[in-house]
Amino acid sequence: MILRQFLHVEPVAASYLLGCGSKSAGAVVDPVGDIAPYLDAAASAGMRILYVIDTHVHADHVSSGRKLAEASGARYVLFERAEADFDFHGVADGEVLELGNTAIEVMHTPGHTPEHISLLVTDRSRVNEPWMVLTGHTLMVGDMGRTELASSAEDGARALFESAQRLKALPDYLEVWPGAYSGSVCGRGLSGNPSSTIGFEKRHNKAFRIADSAEFIAKMVADIPPPPPGAAATRAQNAGRAA
Repeated sequence: MILRQFLHVEPVAASYLLGCGSKSAGAVVDPVGDIAPYLDAAASAGMRILYVIDTHVHADHVSSGRKLAEASGARYVLFERAEADFDFHGVADGEVLELGNTAIEVMHTPGHTPEHISLLVTDRSRVNEPWMVLTGHTLMVGDMGRTELASSAEDGARALFESAQRLKALPDYLEVWPGAYSGSVCGRGLSGNPSSTIGFEKRHNKAFRIADSAEFIAKMVADIPPPPPGAAATRAQNAGRAA
């Protein structure tokens, strides 16, 4: 299995190219900005991009997902209940996207946004169980994503708590590769380290480690920072409609 992480600073975000080198099948997750680096990285790895996946309809930047999908001939993927005014490949909770010896299982993890998904990645050339999870803006290193950009803060926090329980049930050794790191406007108290494990975050992530629903919701709705500039308009643009 091949994994490439792309770290961006304007906006602060993380994107990924992953897939099976031996079967020349890849996917790009949460692409930001210029699409050339993803096309070049896939070509260098000998992979054809089959899927371009956005973990959610972003509010902090204009996604380049649809542009990359069109340029590469890939399917553009969102959660099946995402509210978007264009055609996309909708995926359901538990659905598996096949990339040769690499498999991506979809986990619906709402809270940051209602349509948010995380991606469990298995390298079947090694073992038939997940190796890592790409968590977008749900679970990040040091904290969890803000909850008021696409719903009320309380409703988002309630959903995020349930998503956290699903993620906590994953094996402690599972690698966590988030969609953002320190400096992102989509989380608070994030680490500058752009990867972790489920077990480390269960012990040291100040939001993820909270076991009580009421305590978690109270924390997530307190001292909410200002939204990203133009957040509603950006999210609308990413959904293919006017603000």
